[in-house]
Amino acid sequence: MDLPAPLAWLVDEAGASPGPDRFLAELGGRLLADGLPLAAGALTLAVPHPIIARRTWLWRAENGAVIEALGFSDGPSSQAGRDWLAGLGQVQEEIVGPAPNSPMLGWAGAQPFAAAEVRRLRQVARFAAAPLAALAARSELATLLEAYLGRRSAARVQAGALGRGTGETIHAVLLCADLRDFTALSEATEPAAMIAALDAWFERVTGAVHAFGGEVLKFIGDGVLAIFPVTGVPGDACEAALRAVAAARAGMAHLDATRQAQGLPPLPFGAALHFGEMLWGNIGAADRLDFTAIGPAVNLVSRLEGLCRPLGRSVLISGAVAAETTTALIPLGEHLLRGIAEPCAVFTLPED
Repeated sequence: MDLPAPLAWLVDEAGASPGPDRFLAELGGRLLADGLPLAAGALTLAVPHPIIARRTWLWRAENGAVIEALGFSDGPSSQAGRDWLAGLGQVQEEIVGPAPNSPMLGWAGAQPFAAAEVRRLRQVARFAAAPLAALAARSELATLLEAYLGRRSAARVQAGALGRGTGETIHAVLLCADLRDFTALSEATEPAAMIAALDAWFERVTGAVHAFGGEVLKFIGDGVLAIFPVTGVPGDACEAALRAVAAARAGMAHLDATRQAQGLPPLPFGAALHFGEMLWGNIGAADRLDFTAIGPAVNLVSRLEGLCRPLGRSVLISGAVAAETTTALIPLGEHLLRGIAEPCAVFTLPED
């Protein structure tokens, strides 16, 4: 079959596009080269995510740039693609596929589309159904993995790092944090209210971690384990982790004030930071794996967090972190940690 170049690309190559953004840019460029008077294009995919409902990619013909817009699950139904295209020209939009959440592919014309051009764009939408279904499936998988594993770990798993015992040695700052008196609080609190309290706690910590470039590895009961991998000089990761834990502390102070105004008890917590080397990868049984970090640094940060209550502090920082940062810290002396042979120099943040 002798197909026009854009349709041949959709049949033979488009399914291997590295992502929806590149698919849209490549398709738009090929349609331009084939004579269609396009000013812009938009591609919207539904995604299975606890917060984000839709992702829309917007392409400009004049420079080939692609930007992304997000539609949130608790907001109004997003028409970001249509609204953006309407400001640039006549809109031709098609649902690509039979499912209710099928992709939406739209174009804005640099001039009004002729009837023959509308037919060509509709034909493009039909030929785009198969490659977009493959791209949407990959996007859904990536979104689900990121929601449960975090972006860095999800990328490794999706790339095929599935062998048990496989991993890599990385240097990172570890954050270990958990709530105080959680057992007593859970026994005296209705389950729905307890879940709401846990969600509020996790949102403060996770939001702070993500805001400063870290990644949450796992939630353990009421606890959190996160890492700030070293990508340049160690001091940058240490500074980012310190800012994150300070932001989490400020967020929890605001949450406690809100809870107390509602007649609810505060949520005291402890958090610790340590910098070191760890093995980051797969452990577990043959058919049930966990992508996590293990090693002496992980053990130390957990033991250091356990020292928060005896020292009456909400944040403790190891000497390894203190040695890599210029942030002013308060020394608390050296302390023996359970199961750790050498004493650990311990610091805290001002006003803690």
